Amino acid sequence: MASLKDLKNRIASVKATQKITKAMKMVAAAKLRRAQEAAEAARPYSQRMGAVMANIVTAVGGDADAPRLMTGTGSDKTHLLVVCTAERGLCGGFNSQIARFARDHARRLLNEGKTVKIVTVGKKGNDILRREFASLIIDRVELRDVKKVGYENAEAISRKVIGLFDKGEFDVCTLFYSEFKSVISQIPTALQLIPAVAPVVADSAASSASAVYDYEPDAGAILGDLIPRNITVQIFRALLENVAGEMGAKMSAMDNATRNAGEMINKLTLSYNRQRQAKITTELIEIIAGAEAL
Repeated sequence: MASLKDLKNRIASVKATQKITKAMKMVAAAKLRRAQEAAEAARPYSQRMGAVMANIVTAVGGDADAPRLMTGTGSDKTHLLVVCTAERGLCGGFNSQIARFARDHARRLLNEGKTVKIVTVGKKGNDILRREFASLIIDRVELRDVKKVGYENAEAISRKVIGLFDKGEFDVCTLFYSEFKSVISQIPTALQLIPAVAPVVADSAASSASAVYDYEPDAGAILGDLIPRNITVQIFRALLENVAGEMGAKMSAMDNATRNAGEMINKLTLSYNRQRQAKITTELIEIIAGAEAL
């Protein structure tokens, strides 16, 4: 049984931990609001670009002059997985859910005899995936020093991916991230970037996507510039969704940790009081017995 001093030290330690988790929860809540606003602001732009892409892809169809980023290499032998996670932990199962989703996809491809290559964005995803797929990770991108994720960060990742495609390193590229729904709900998502696919447009954009347009100089030339831009936009949206999801998961995890610390403090305090009362009772009995002996 722990001594009174040990219990007192443990109570003080748990209280200090509780203060830290409560402060981290408040910080995550403050960051969550800004991150959620940024993620929600990026969605309409991404959806409208999807509508434009759908329209132009429909116009080009099977044109032989269509960009390779749209038509692909004609094979699906080699797959590149771009896995986006957070740089830090203490956010519950946020990182492990994305990594598990990507890991299951990689296993399925390997079982089908495909070649898999992985690029990780975020330290935690790299740490998780390298346990099983260390030999498949060809590059890693860390954003630990980036205080606020910007379009230039997504553009750097996009150039890296397109550069690998131009070198013939892969045939199909899939982006993995977590779509933010609420503080307690983040959904792991997979999005194919290369070859570019015609996105499913919303009902509000269906009429504009189905309209007939004339393109100058031509639809193929426009796609040559639009597809790389769309890849960057989708990666940027994924990064913003991840930041919002990370802050939501961290806020929830720190709230649970604070509650658990409070429950532990109550149990330790009860144990401390009982042991202290038992010790006082024992000392009183000894004093009374000594007095009677005299």
